[in-house]
Amino acid sequence: MSSSTEFDSATHWRDGRPVYDRGDDTVCVIGAGMSGLAAVKNLKEHGFGVDCYERETSVGGAWNWRNDRSPMYSSTHLISSKPTSEFPDFPMPDSWPDYPDHARFLSYLERYADHFDLRPHVWFGTEVVSVEPADEAGRWDVTTQSTGRAGGTRTHRYLAVVVANGHNWAPRMPRIEGMEDYRGKVIHASAYKDPAELRGRRVLVVGGGNTGCDIAVEAGQQAARAWHSTRRGYWYTPKYLLGRPSDQLSMRAQRLPLAVRQRLHQFLITNTIGDPARFGLARPDHRPYETHPVINSQLLYSIGHGDLTPVPDVTRFHRTEVELADGSTIDPDLVVLATGYEPRFEFLDPSLTGTDSDGRPHLMLHAFAPRHPTLAVTGLLQPDSGMGMMVHWQAVAFARWLRLRAADPDRAARVWERLRSEAGRPLEQGRVARSPRHWFEVGYRNYLKALQRLLDETEVPA
Repeated sequence: MSSSTEFDSATHWRDGRPVYDRGDDTVCVIGAGMSGLAAVKNLKEHGFGVDCYERETSVGGAWNWRNDRSPMYSSTHLISSKPTSEFPDFPMPDSWPDYPDHARFLSYLERYADHFDLRPHVWFGTEVVSVEPADEAGRWDVTTQSTGRAGGTRTHRYLAVVVANGHNWAPRMPRIEGMEDYRGKVIHASAYKDPAELRGRRVLVVGGGNTGCDIAVEAGQQAARAWHSTRRGYWYTPKYLLGRPSDQLSMRAQRLPLAVRQRLHQFLITNTIGDPARFGLARPDHRPYETHPVINSQLLYSIGHGDLTPVPDVTRFHRTEVELADGSTIDPDLVVLATGYEPRFEFLDPSLTGTDSDGRPHLMLHAFAPRHPTLAVTGLLQPDSGMGMMVHWQAVAFARWLRLRAADPDRAARVWERLRSEAGRPLEQGRVARSPRHWFEVGYRNYLKALQRLLDETEVPA
């Protein structure tokens, strides 16, 4: 993107530095991944000017394996099928498989950016250093610098800010006694890229989420010996049930009462896969839909063929061994910690997002900062489906909200008060485990229903 004269004249000053005003109708978007592109496109369609800052040199965010912070590994595929993963106004090709790999999905995001002419709005190779409230009107001063560190920083003033920097790039590293003295190699799953890294080694994979299960299966295929450590039992759902992608069956059943869906899901899993305890796995201590779904068709296959050994939680490391919760020890030479990621907004004061001492942001609808009506976070979700539909309507809702604030402040105030009064309302399918992995858990139908209500309330007549 090339600079314009609007960037050349300072109209404000802050702490002795110039601030370049982008006008009363321009919004800053941080990140050009899936959520950021949806924000740029929908803000643009609602008549806003948009500047998007992307620290990398291309679009795609986490899905672009070339990016430093991408968690992609060579075999990554979607765990949600096409209809729930795509944007509602830009379907994936019919010829594509049900579960595209990361390269196809990146090409989908690139096509989306080109189809809606989004690239001219993106400043590539530009990192956001800070986002600070600017005035009583709710505007923001956004300071950026080149990721190559060439030149100094520059500050621009915006009507509003959409944070779309992703939440799967800052590894959550567990603190396990003795790990610093362990003589084997320990990596986080974010550093894992190719099955060749496992070949011929004795590998322990720690973590029962989707990434942990995927890497454990690859360890079973490639390693000389492979173990998979999980803290609890899970409902392992195959990618296909009754000949259909399993998430599509789940979507069709959304209108049924939760208790009925739980019984149906448990019946299908028990009668198609069997009791997980028969494979040496812990029995689930919860009902279906009460933890983030684990979608994997190969894990039990690998265990059943003797390629992968399930083991309990890790309690401590010794110099050459790893001790488990049952008192036994194993001797891997490579440990892969698939222990998830932390939400991180390094450019924001934690108070702006209501972030508590545990690092958890507290946002209305997982998107709106309660004390700052012109600050939104998009894509900070863990749905039981794909993300395309949700981030699209999040972006539309924020665009409509900004238009309503300008057109009808009194109605906007009533909508905002309603959002604040319902801030603690659960959006999951039902009770979920209270762990960092489930901070942003939402049920597909519940969340879209909540967004639809907001869209109806913020519609401004043409």
